[in-house]
Amino acid sequence: MSGDVVETKPCQPKVPMDLFHSGQVVKICAPMVRYSKLAFRTLVRKYKCDLCYTPMIVAADFVRSAKARDSEFTTNKVGDHPLIVQFAAKEAQVLCDAARIVCPFADGVDLNCGCPQRWAMAEGYGACLINKPELVQDMVRHVWNQIDNPRFSVSIKIRIHEDLKRTVDLCQKAEATGVSWITVHGRSIEERHQPVHYDAIKIIKQSLSIPVVANGDIKSLKDAENVHHLTGADGVMVARGLLANPAMFAGYQETPLECIQDWVNIALELGTPFTCFHHHLMYMMEHITSKQEKKVFNVLSSTSAVLDYLNDRYGV
Repeated sequence: MSGDVVETKPCQPKVPMDLFHSGQVVKICAPMVRYSKLAFRTLVRKYKCDLCYTPMIVAADFVRSAKARDSEFTTNKVGDHPLIVQFAAKEAQVLCDAARIVCPFADGVDLNCGCPQRWAMAEGYGACLINKPELVQDMVRHVWNQIDNPRFSVSIKIRIHEDLKRTVDLCQKAEATGVSWITVHGRSIEERHQPVHYDAIKIIKQSLSIPVVANGDIKSLKDAENVHHLTGADGVMVARGLLANPAMFAGYQETPLECIQDWVNIALELGTPFTCFHHHLMYMMEHITSKQEKKVFNVLSSTSAVLDYLNDRYGV
């Protein structure tokens, strides 16, 4: 948490739970490795995104290393709220320690129980936790017991089991322990690009009284509305759809030029590294550039070259 960016005084956060009680579908930017950092969160918030997550952070490294804290978690007091910090953890006290560090600067923590990557599973993180409901309960309970802030939320993000009864059991146990809401990615650990099981999310929603967020293959505002109607979910979480079009929650079918201009302004102001700055633009311009234009744009190697290209082609 670099001192030149993060405020040192505790902020007075908005309460994420208020969003779920508003009667509106909560529009959420997913935790994305490398991508859902402060600059991108600032951008999507300009285009009707209600709630943002940080990328997944390994709690043990975050607690142990000041360097990890500085590089992994950057925020600001002014506009980066409500904000959820997502952690990978497998020990209750480590998650608590990480939650205590971010509590003055964020509005909640989320336990990742859905990452299917091999390294995470091998370390005991991510999606393997869906097979350990008692451990999930223990971690949630510990955070509640040690965070003295009733405005703070504790949520989990999961994938589904092949046997949906096991998922419902996991969710009901988490609910009984006081989890604030549950985000459900409607695929199993083995599934990557198969169709999302929205019917499973609907069954989970009907089995709980806490808010449920639907996640998976939502690429437009119309998709978000459809998934809400299919599942009854209280919120929708979007990853790749927002990378391709950060303005999608505002109803744009593709990234508008004003959004590209906003990204340039925000990224430059916050000192976003070139690779990240460029990659976001490659995603955002995917549907508005020709193959030939992509060949040119995607190999540009400096901020000044990108700015010149955008100015020459689009007047940005």
